[in-house]
Amino acid sequence: MTPATGPGHSDPSDPSVPSDHSAVSAAAGAATALPRISVRGEARLEVDPEIARIGISVRARGSDRRAALADLTRRNTTVLELVKSYGEAVERTETGAFTIAPELKQGRGERVRAYHGRVHIQATVTDFTTLGELTTRLADLELTRVDGPWWGLRPDSPVYREARQQAVREAVVRAREYAAALGAGLSGLLELADRGLESAFPETQRLVAAPAAFGTPRGAAAESAAPALDLEPRRQTVRAEVSARFTITRPEL
Repeated sequence: MTPATGPGHSDPSDPSVPSDHSAVSAAAGAATALPRISVRGEARLEVDPEIARIGISVRARGSDRRAALADLTRRNTTVLELVKSYGEAVERTETGAFTIAPELKQGRGERVRAYHGRVHIQATVTDFTTLGELTTRLADLELTRVDGPWWGLRPDSPVYREARQQAVREAVVRAREYAAALGAGLSGLLELADRGLESAFPETQRLVAAPAAFGTPRGAAAESAAPALDLEPRRQTVRAEVSARFTITRPEL
């Protein structure tokens, strides 16, 4: 006997037509799927800085190229010796760009008026009790400019890990509160995504050598050492944010 086909009838041998059993299974699976909750977790920490960076620019100027270079070398050596004299208080000293360039006279031809040289140095300080004294002594040197300090945290600071973990805990707490409001509880984690870690750095403070340090005559008062600056470390703000998706038990509505 041949099964009936046509309008209102389906061929059970046709794989494109779902059987009644598969349709019932799909409906049952949809009915038993656990509800889901998506939340964010955030953390904001304010901590003391771990390091302070200062930028040092040393300059030299002269009508003779070799003399300008010699002056620049001497001043650069003076700065490095001063910085290194603070020992372990200075974690790292790095020399950046070095330039020496001619200044041409106005008019025809390529006549050199003077030569200008510059060296950039960056020092990372960890002992903040000596920072004010060091910056003041540097700014008091001849043709020397000091920028900073830039307060910050080390790249591997445990503060970043603490912020991330706190953001995750906040996401779990928030998800539990939403589930509890529905008369349910958390049953599993579907996804956890890191939405970013941010460290807020304060604006740069700038220290510039006094005019006397640029070669103008020094008075009797300038003969003595300048008083050390009182620099107060600025607290750092670290933010972390995650997104998470959880499954929850059946709500009791």
